[in-house]
Amino acid sequence: MIVIETERLILRRLTLDDAAFIHELVNDPDWLRYIGDKGVRTLEDARGYLEKGPIDMYARLGFGLFRVEQRSDGAVIGLCGLIKRDTLDDVDIGFAFLPAYRAQGYAREAAQATLDYARDALHLGRVVAIVSPNNRDSAKLLEKVGLREERRLEIAERDPVILFGIGF
Repeated sequence: MIVIETERLILRRLTLDDAAFIHELVNDPDWLRYIGDKGVRTLEDARGYLEKGPIDMYARLGFGLFRVEQRSDGAVIGLCGLIKRDTLDDVDIGFAFLPAYRAQGYAREAAQATLDYARDALHLGRVVAIVSPNNRDSAKLLEKVGLREERRLEIAERDPVILFGIGF
């Protein structure tokens, strides 16, 4: 199901058919370094990650992380979407892209479109993001799409992070 379209990208809901892509992405060294090890070692683990994460969130809240693909050729290049964590008061935006598709403006394009969707379609008043203090590229991207650094934060499932936020 397509949720968002931009000039170069299509963002759609993930399905169990995306297990191989998820397996590759969550085992990327930068994912492991900045986001954390999700314990996804097999395609079955990836299907479980999808079922318990994005697919469950779509059913409960109507949003979640979305698969990002290129309009030109349908290549799956990353994830971008909205997450409601128990440890945060607000919905948060998250994104991750395969190495071959970084530094080409795709993450910014997807993040801006996701924020527009949060504001215009979901009528959220605020969106936040959490970033590892060492992940300057993601912090810069968040600033480019209008989020501002607010404070350092400790949440249960991660090392200390920086909280960014934007109000609409």
